Amino acid sequence: MSDFLKKRSLRYPLLALFLTGIAAAMLLSVWSEWLAFFFLILFAAAFTAAWYAEEKMYKDTERRIELLSYRMKRVGEEALLEMPVGIVLVNEDFEIEWANPYITEQLDLDSLIGTSLFSISDEFHTLVKSENITELSVALNGRKYRVVYKTDDRLLYLFDITEQVEIEKLYQADRTVLGILFIDNYDELAQGMDDQMRSRLNSLVTSLVNNWGAKYGIFVKRVSADRFMAVFNESILKDLEQTKFAILDEIRDLTSKENMALTLSIGVGAGSDSLVELGELAQSGLDLVLGRGGDQVAIKQPSGKVRFYGGKTNPVEKRTRVRARVISHALRDLIQESDQVFIMGHKLPDMDAIGAAVGVAKMAAMNGVEGHVVIDFDNYDRSVMRLMDEIERDPDLFGKFMSSDDALQAMTENSLLVIVDTHKPSMVIDERLLNRMEKIVVIDHHRRGEEFITNTLLVYMEPYASSTSELVTELIEYQPKQEKLTMLEATAMLAGIIVDTKSFTLRTGARTFEAASHFRANGADTVLVQRLLKEDLDTYVERAKIVQTVEFAGDSIAIARGEEGRTYNPVLIAQTADILLTLKGVGASFVVAPRDENTVGISARSLGDTNVQLIMEELGGGGHLTNAAVQLQGVTVEEAVARLKQAIQNLTEGGPEEQ
Repeated sequence: MSDFLKKRSLRYPLLALFLTGIAAAMLLSVWSEWLAFFFLILFAAAFTAAWYAEEKMYKDTERRIELLSYRMKRVGEEALLEMPVGIVLVNEDFEIEWANPYITEQLDLDSLIGTSLFSISDEFHTLVKSENITELSVALNGRKYRVVYKTDDRLLYLFDITEQVEIEKLYQADRTVLGILFIDNYDELAQGMDDQMRSRLNSLVTSLVNNWGAKYGIFVKRVSADRFMAVFNESILKDLEQTKFAILDEIRDLTSKENMALTLSIGVGAGSDSLVELGELAQSGLDLVLGRGGDQVAIKQPSGKVRFYGGKTNPVEKRTRVRARVISHALRDLIQESDQVFIMGHKLPDMDAIGAAVGVAKMAAMNGVEGHVVIDFDNYDRSVMRLMDEIERDPDLFGKFMSSDDALQAMTENSLLVIVDTHKPSMVIDERLLNRMEKIVVIDHHRRGEEFITNTLLVYMEPYASSTSELVTELIEYQPKQEKLTMLEATAMLAGIIVDTKSFTLRTGARTFEAASHFRANGADTVLVQRLLKEDLDTYVERAKIVQTVEFAGDSIAIARGEEGRTYNPVLIAQTADILLTLKGVGASFVVAPRDENTVGISARSLGDTNVQLIMEELGGGGHLTNAAVQLQGVTVEEAVARLKQAIQNLTEGGPEEQ
C-alpha cells in the first residue's frame, strides 16, 4: 500500500474511502455483527471496482502522456528543421555555429556553419552590436526578412516578410490622393475678354487639364471657372513627381503661344486615410503655394512635411489697391483697439526691415497709439549702423526704438505685435515676444515657407512686392492723415526699397516706383540714401578676394567661397553674390562662407532663369526666386559647397527630390 501511494499520489482519495469504510463497519458492529459483515462484503466489492477503474484510467492517461510527449518532441524537431522560419546560432565572434535547413536553402548555400554573420549582410552589425535594437528588417537574396535577435542565447530568428512588404507597397500605392488645381491669373485675363474669347480660354484650359488627367489616369472635375478637383492615388503621384509636374510648364508654354499666359497652382493632400483630412491638406497646400507666388505644386502630408515643385517663373504682380485698402483698414482697427504697438523684424535687420518697422510705427502714431520698434542694438550691419546713427540725431524717432527685454516688460495683454520682413518664428529678433503676445500681425514680401508664425490675427504677404517697405507704404496711404512721414522716416523706407531691388533693377514693378515717388514727395533724401549705402575699402577688398574663388556649376551658375577658419559678415556675403550676378555669363550666383565657428552661410542670387529659392529650400533655407539664403550647421565650407552642387543638380538636371 505504501509503495503504491508513493508512486501514485492521485490514489489518496481511495485511501480516504477505505479508512471511511472500515470506520463505518466498526460502528455497525456495535449494533449487529452480521450487518457489519454484510457491509464489509459490499464495501470490498465497491472498493475493488473503484481500484481497477482508477488503475485503468491512470494507465490510459500515462499512455496518452507518453504519446503526446513523443509527438511534441517529434514536432519540435521537425519545426526546428523544417518550419519556414530561419534560425541561426552564432558564437561570441558572431560566426555561425548552426543554422536550420530553411535559411540555408533560402540563401542558396550548402552550409552556413563557420561563416561570419556579417558576411551575409552588413546590416547585422546594427542588430547584434546595439543594446537598444532587438529586431530589424534585412534584405537577403532578393527577399525581405524580419530578424529578431536573442542576446542571451546569441540566437537569430529570420521571418520572411516579403509578401507582407509587397502587400504594404500595393496598399500604399493605392491610397487616395486629392488635388486642387487653381488657375492663378484667370480673373485678370478673363476680365478684359469678350464672351467668345472667354469661351475659347475656358475650352483651352479644360482641354489641357483633361488631357493631363487622361494621360496619368486621374479623375479631374472642373468645379468653378478657375478651379479643378483631381482624385488619384499615391502611385500616380509618384509618377507626377518624377516628371516634376510637367503640367505646370505645359500650360504656361501653350497658353503663352495663344497670348493668354496662364499659370497653374496645385495643392495636393496625401498620406491620410481620411478624405476630409486629405481635402484640408490639399487646400492648405494650395494656400501655401499662392502665398509663395503661384505657378507651383505643394504636396502636404499629415505630419506637416511639404514637398514643392515648379516655381520657375517670377511671380507676376497681381495684388490690387482694393486688397491694400482692406488690409490697411483692418490693421487700423487692430491698432486703435490696442494700447501699444510693438514692431519687430528679423535677426540682423537690413534696411528694409528697419524701414518697414519705422513705417508701421508711423501708422500707430497716425492712429494715436504709441509704437515701439524692437531691435537688438548690438546686432546689425554697417549700413544699418549708419542709418541708426542718423536716427539717434532725431530724439523723437529714436525714442521709438527699444530692446526686446524692455519690450517684454512694457507689453500688456492688450498690446499688438507686428512682424515685418519675415514670417518665420525662428528668424524674429526675440521669440519670447511671439510666445507672450496674443495679437499678432505679419507683413512680409517673401514667399511663404513651411515654417510660419501661427495664431495671427492678420497676415499681409505679397511675394509680388519688391520689399516690405513698399507694402507698408501702400498701407500708410489709407491711414488717418493727421501726421505725415518725416524726411528721415521717408528716407529709411526708400533705402529699404533701394536695397531690396538693387537700385530698382530686380523685382521692380509699377507699384515700386509709386512707393518711391511717395517717399520723394515726403522729402526722402536720395543723397543721404547713397551715403548710408556706401562701403569702406576693407569691405571692397574682402569681397574681391571672394570673387577670385569663382567656379562654375553649369553654364551660368557661379559659386564662390570664403576662407575656412574665418568669419564673414552676412551682408558681405550677400553683396558678393550681387556683384557676381553683374558679371557677364552669370545667371545665378552662390557665395559660401563661414558665419561663425559652427555655421556656414550661403547667399544665392538669380536673374530669374534659375529658381534659387527651391535650391535653398532643399538645403533648409528659403527666400525669393531671385534672392534666397540658408545657414548650415556643423559643416565645413567644402562640405557646404558639395551639398550646394548636389542641390543645384537636383533642380537643374532632375535629380531626386527631398523626401
